[in-house]
Order: sequence, then structure tokens, then C-alpha cells
Amino acid sequence: MASNRPAPQAVYVPNDDDFGSYDEGSFEEWNPTEESVRPVRGRHRVHKKGGGGLARSSTVLGVGVIAAVGAGGIATAQDGKPPVSISMPDLGAVADSLPEAESLPGVGSLMSDDAAADTAVAAAAPLTAAGVSTADAEQGTTHAGEALRARIMQQAENQQNQADTAVRTAAEDAAVKKAAEEAAAQQRAAEKQADAKAAAKKKKEEEARKAKAEAARLAKLAKSYAIPTSSYTLTSHFGDAGSMWSSGHHTGLDFAAPTGTPLKAVHTGTVKEAGWAGAYGYRTVLELEDGTEVWYCHQSSLNVSAGQKVSTGDVIGRVGATGNVTGPHLHMEVHTPGGTGIDPLGWLRSKGLNP
Repeated sequence: MASNRPAPQAVYVPNDDDFGSYDEGSFEEWNPTEESVRPVRGRHRVHKKGGGGLARSSTVLGVGVIAAVGAGGIATAQDGKPPVSISMPDLGAVADSLPEAESLPGVGSLMSDDAAADTAVAAAAPLTAAGVSTADAEQGTTHAGEALRARIMQQAENQQNQADTAVRTAAEDAAVKKAAEEAAAQQRAAEKQADAKAAAKKKKEEEARKAKAEAARLAKLAKSYAIPTSSYTLTSHFGDAGSMWSSGHHTGLDFAAPTGTPLKAVHTGTVKEAGWAGAYGYRTVLELEDGTEVWYCHQSSLNVSAGQKVSTGDVIGRVGATGNVTGPHLHMEVHTPGGTGIDPLGWLRSKGLNP
């Protein structure tokens, strides 16, 4: 393959005639030593006269400038100035047009093997690869612009991943919080239900206790009270409406029984009245110790008189059909100490009796 390099030019070599005559005795032989020669610092030895030598530092500087410009060939302006487009030459063609460094006068001997290798590597690598990291190169990226784009995309992907992670974490935290709140609500509901059940049970037990106590009280009280007659049938109740009663409704409780059935004192008391009472027929009024009055009406006969003391169960008269009646029965009325008539059935039950 033909090379684009120019043909090597002739090299000028001076001879003794060019320097004139000299006396050999005026010169001493010089043998350089470590003490007489200053060591060259740095990795490369560079010829510093004129512009004939090549320095690796100039190559590095050029690469740094190109890397700063960027893969797009645009230099960023400062102080508000517009960007300037910088065209980049084909470095490969430039390198091919240069002569070999070893062919230049005085250069080949000044460059070590390492310097030559480094120069060759620098010339072979394109300037657009400046700023490409080892990781980029391993991923197949050799262009600075592509490397920059890849890094930006990687950074954006990392930021998106972080945002997604934050959203997911927030959602998980919200779910955990909601589950905890629901569990707490269920716990409160269970506790409330348990408290309601406990309260209902307590209330039921309290009611049962009160009912038992009341039953005991009535049982004890019933021993001091008695149903006014026996072998009876309840016919008319307190408050029943009808034209048979002058008030328009029934004012007592009727115990239908055969004529002559004994009538008993319901409780200990004093006979307040005993005699004829018009529509009530023969009537006995028994006043109890608390002032309550019990009336026994329509009797066929009286066994007590006014002012007489009686005890529970004493016979005070007998069933009859005197007064305004349709058949033999006991018409019983109960009046409070104030004179108000009340339901005899309810009053008897309040004393532990169940007619």
C-alpha cells in the first residue's frame, strides 16, 4: 500500500574542513560521570532547542483542549458570548502526512523507547476519544460525545430508579400505616363489642338479681295478704266500658262465685263501714294500716261491723247478688288513701298475689 508520507530529505553532515584548523593539545578528554552530569528528571528526555524536538506534553495539552471542546465541536462562550463552532481535522490523515520522528535530525537519539511508544499510542488514538473512561471503553463506547450521552442517560436512569424506589417505599409505608390503622380499628371494635357484651351480661344479671329479690319480697309479702275468695272466675276487669255501669266503665274487679262463698280480709285492718250501699248492695269497707280501702260489694250477708279489727284471712262476709247485679259475684274495689280508685288486679299482684 502506498504511503502518503513525503520522501526523506538529504541530511547535512559537517566535516573537519568546515571547522578550520585547531590544536589537539588545547583540549582535554572529557569523561562524564554521575557527579558531573545532572540527571534528567521526568520520564522523557525532550530536546529543548528551537522547535526541532517533540514533547509528549504538547500532545497531552492538545488532547485536553479537544476534550474540553466536546464531541460536538462547540466551544462554550463566556460572559454571554455566543458559542463558536470549532472544526476538527482528520487526525489520522495528519498523522500519515508527518515524517517519522526518528528521521528528523537530532530527534531519534533523544527519544527513548518508551517515549516513542507513547507517541505512537497518542498518534494512533483519535482525539474524539478524550474523556472516555475505561468503563466506557469496556462497554464499546469510544466517542466522547457518546460517552457523555451514555453518562447522562445513566444518571437519568439512576434518578428515575431513585424516584421509583421513593414512590414504592412511600406506597409500602402508606400500606403498612393503613394496615396498622385498620388493625387498631378492628381492635377497638372488638373491645367495644366485648364491653357491650359484658355490659349486657351485667345488666341481665342485675335484672335477674332484682327479679329474684322482688320475688322473694313478694313471696314474703304474700304471706301477709290473701285473695278475697275462692272457687271463682274473673269476669269483668277494671276499666271495661259498658252501659251497665253508671260511670260508663267498670270501677272494680268481679269474682263470680256461688252465693254464700266466704269472703276473706285481704290484709290486717279495721272495718270502716259495713251495711247497705244502694247499687253496691251490702258492702263492707276495710281500711288497711296504710290508709288503703278495700270494698266488698253485693254480699248476701255481713259477718263484721264498723270499727272491728280483722286479720288477714278472716271471714268478713259472703258472696251474694244484692244491688245492681246480673248474678252472684264479689265486686271488689281498691281506693288509695286519697280516695282514687285503682285496678284491684294490679294491686293484688303488687302484694305477691296472682288471682
